Amino acid sequence: MNLADMLCYADIDQLTRIAQTYDCDCGSHSKNELIQSILSVIHRRESLERQVEQMSGDDLRFLNSLLFENRMAYSLEELKARALGTAAASLTGRSEPSAEPVAAAGTPDQPGKRSAAKSSRSRKKAAESAPEPASPDETARQTITRFKRNGWLFNGFSQQTRYLYQVPDDVKQNLSDALERKFRLLLEVREEPPVYRDERSLMAEDLVVFLRYVRDNDVPLTTDGVLYKRQLGQVLELMAVYEEIPGRAGWRFGYGRKFRDYPDRFSLLYDYAYYEGLISENPDRLIATEEGLNAADGQTRIDPARLYRFWLRLYKGPIANLTALVQWVSRLADAWTTTSSLFGILKPFIRSYYYDQEKDVMDRRVLAMMMHLGLLRWGETAAGEAVVRMTPQGKAVVSGLALPFEDTLRLEGKPIR
Repeated sequence: MNLADMLCYADIDQLTRIAQTYDCDCGSHSKNELIQSILSVIHRRESLERQVEQMSGDDLRFLNSLLFENRMAYSLEELKARALGTAAASLTGRSEPSAEPVAAAGTPDQPGKRSAAKSSRSRKKAAESAPEPASPDETARQTITRFKRNGWLFNGFSQQTRYLYQVPDDVKQNLSDALERKFRLLLEVREEPPVYRDERSLMAEDLVVFLRYVRDNDVPLTTDGVLYKRQLGQVLELMAVYEEIPGRAGWRFGYGRKFRDYPDRFSLLYDYAYYEGLISENPDRLIATEEGLNAADGQTRIDPARLYRFWLRLYKGPIANLTALVQWVSRLADAWTTTSSLFGILKPFIRSYYYDQEKDVMDRRVLAMMMHLGLLRWGETAAGEAVVRMTPQGKAVVSGLALPFEDTLRLEGKPIR
């Protein structure tokens, strides 16, 4: 439903609050007059952009979690969980306030000690007079209330949907367009680089290569259910994109069930094959299933869109708003764009994950994997700048597939985290 439809079902109290938010010049007793005034103001480009400019970082992250979904309605609990999650993300990168310098020790007659005691009393008095911070639940409710006052969230109108919340379709589109215009002011575009990598179709082809290796060879597994290094090295040599076997020195967890033991790209391929039932891990052997044999023989096709969807669900544990990040990359990188400017624009939406800082998450977990999936090309300018550009197939896949915010992959009965 669009905004005009939802305004018709809204009660006059909510209409009045929305009209006050946008300083509408109209009477508050005529519902029709309120609706017409709100529609004339809220669809103005400058009005919407002004609201976007005034949004806090937490509100912006909350909005970002709603923009690229095809869902019709949300429960209050779902919205509160998202608001709480985005607020927690904003706290991740904050450093603790530095301690005040301690006054030099001395006798009671020395001013340093008296000033320190006075400062301590002042801080204690200020702390006692300061209002208590709102609880997380109250903070989430305040965020939802602000979105309702902006005319971006509405309660359902039927008996079944009265306790659910909806976002008008045209408001969602206008907000994403307003954000895109804001982001493009910071975007750095370059000419086509002299060299770039384009891995379209290579991941699907390498999955077939892996399945044929399993079909044609005896593939033993360790007691941990992992390929021995000899077999793993042979498989990686066959791949169109070669990767080094990860060492044991660093940390590796969170991005898949076999991410600890296999390199990034092959780990995704292996987990996909396992999840789709193309391979089976017997107690001491890895074998290809009937479905895997059919794929190895070319009787069934590996769908790149299924690989992309699998990657979204697998990585959404550590990168909760991955879908929105990919959608923004798709919208912004329609020309050769520097990865540094993309990161600068999208950093407020990125949360570090253990030892992966925001830049690592963006470059290695988002952009690099999008390149492996054939969604974008990655190049380097003559000046040494890293640049990316979406492929036509990538834009088609990303625009045609929206994943719910809460849809994370579960393997072996446990969510991937």
